[in-house]
Amino acid sequence: MARQLRIEYPGAFYHVTSRGNQKQPTFLSDEDRHYFLKCLGDAYDKFASFIHVYCLMENHYHLLIETPGGDLSKVMHSINTTYSLYFNKKHDRSGHLFQGRFKAILIQAEEYAREVGPYVHLNPVIAGLVDSPEKYAWSNFREYLGTMAPRPWTSTSLILSAFGATPSKARLAYFEHTIWRLKQKLPDPFKAAEPLGVLGTPEFVERLGKSFPAARSGTNMRDLPQLRKIKPRPKMADVMATAEIYFGPKNKNTRKAAIFITHKNTDYSLREIGQFFGIGISGITDVCRRTRRELLSNEMLARTVQDIEMRCFGS
Repeated sequence: MARQLRIEYPGAFYHVTSRGNQKQPTFLSDEDRHYFLKCLGDAYDKFASFIHVYCLMENHYHLLIETPGGDLSKVMHSINTTYSLYFNKKHDRSGHLFQGRFKAILIQAEEYAREVGPYVHLNPVIAGLVDSPEKYAWSNFREYLGTMAPRPWTSTSLILSAFGATPSKARLAYFEHTIWRLKQKLPDPFKAAEPLGVLGTPEFVERLGKSFPAARSGTNMRDLPQLRKIKPRPKMADVMATAEIYFGPKNKNTRKAAIFITHKNTDYSLREIGQFFGIGISGITDVCRRTRRELLSNEMLARTVQDIEMRCFGS
């Protein structure tokens, strides 16, 4: 069977699942689960990949993961390989732990935040392990309620922002919506996304089709992931100078546009970008996430950013 097309680009969000080979358990103890969470943290340290939602089941796991570096395959290879080596050694076994490669569905996160988070967090309830999601220890549902401290590599802000303007209102609304979803017995939101491996609006899919022709045609790919082509690499100082020409040196949009454009269009690492602009890796990803959202609603800003890209990269 042909492999599903896998689209990777900086700032993409995915729902990732990986199941045990022949449905065998992938977690035999709490120690195993703690080690897997450590693998997620290590991936964040290495690739700056954020986990927005996670849930560890007996023979599989669910992740809503954000990849600022556009490197999902590398991130997941690191997580699954490291954990598999640990598991085999600890339990004196050999062979593949996970069934084939991981499954990933590209998500238009801002549009589907209200569906994806609750669906993942309800897995233990649907499976009959607990009667309410906050009772399950191996998901980050309680982070969303504010009753558990967030980990350095998790983020709840994107999804909670879809539920309320203040943290307290958003947390309550998230809990109520999750329980409502459970009572309504709503279907798996990812079923409709399986043919292309994309969960998004028609406009989102159309934009993908322009950047990744195979996504538009529905072609299945058996080889390497289709990666965004890296454009010529100007100096970051030149990108910043061009942004200053368009916005002015003291405009609040100047720096964030330069950061966003550099991250989107070049192969500079997050660490290199952070060092140049004087902020941390998580700060770079926050700026890019906020700017992406603003571009969707601010047509003038979107046109200006596009003009800067044309001037810096010629396309």
